[in-house]
Amino acid sequence: MIFDCRPKTSLVEANFDARSVNKRIGLIVLATDHTSEGDFARMCDPDQIGIYANRITYKNPGTRANLLATGPRLTEAASQILPGDALDVIAYSCTAASVVLGNAVVGDYLKAGKSDTPFVTPSSAAFDALEALDAKRISVLTPYSASISQEVFQYFADNGLQIASANYLGVDDDREIARLSESTIIEAACAAMEPSADALFISCTGLRAAVCIHRIEDRIGKPVVTSNQAMIWRCLQHLDSEQVVHGFGHLFQHSIKDRMSAQ
Repeated sequence: MIFDCRPKTSLVEANFDARSVNKRIGLIVLATDHTSEGDFARMCDPDQIGIYANRITYKNPGTRANLLATGPRLTEAASQILPGDALDVIAYSCTAASVVLGNAVVGDYLKAGKSDTPFVTPSSAAFDALEALDAKRISVLTPYSASISQEVFQYFADNGLQIASANYLGVDDDREIARLSESTIIEAACAAMEPSADALFISCTGLRAAVCIHRIEDRIGKPVVTSNQAMIWRCLQHLDSEQVVHGFGHLFQHSIKDRMSAQ
């Protein structure tokens, strides 16, 4: 094939939009995460919202020491998401790490890398979600070991929620957590639900719980909050998004603004 034409500059003037998409979410996930990005893709309109992800080094099993070690890695990870461009919100997608580190500490690490950007963690988002649902007494299910699960249970108790029941599956590798079957998640969730509880929280961003929400809610007759669902819901609140999300639970019928106006 012979290339025999002379390249020339287009006569069309290049014009630019302010952004390629209207809203930007920065997302930091563990190197071993199989689930978070897929859930964001399911619940966020790609024509309106860009999801910009970065991964940080993580070593299994899910011990307190390994979770704490993720903290200092957040700053560089945040700084490398669209360097020089603003994000509307940034999320760290690890529930257990946000509990062990503390949400304020996570925020400090993230802001050091991406200043003036609101941040969301799954644990803080879950608390906000339960508050929006007016849930004061909850059941909790985690996939974690007993020791990490205890810290998650205590987090909600320390924030003023009554724990009606607390159950865990005892899996300490997030790659295996991601392989837990939907039937296992659904049956464990239904078994974990205390009838007197106002809602059920299912912890872990690696767990494929979000796609099971509507089936669990149908069976238990109460709202279900999961780590990824709550985190995405809270991110959309930061964006002032009017996007309607279907199929991921009663939570998306509520907003923090609605809750505040009702008080």
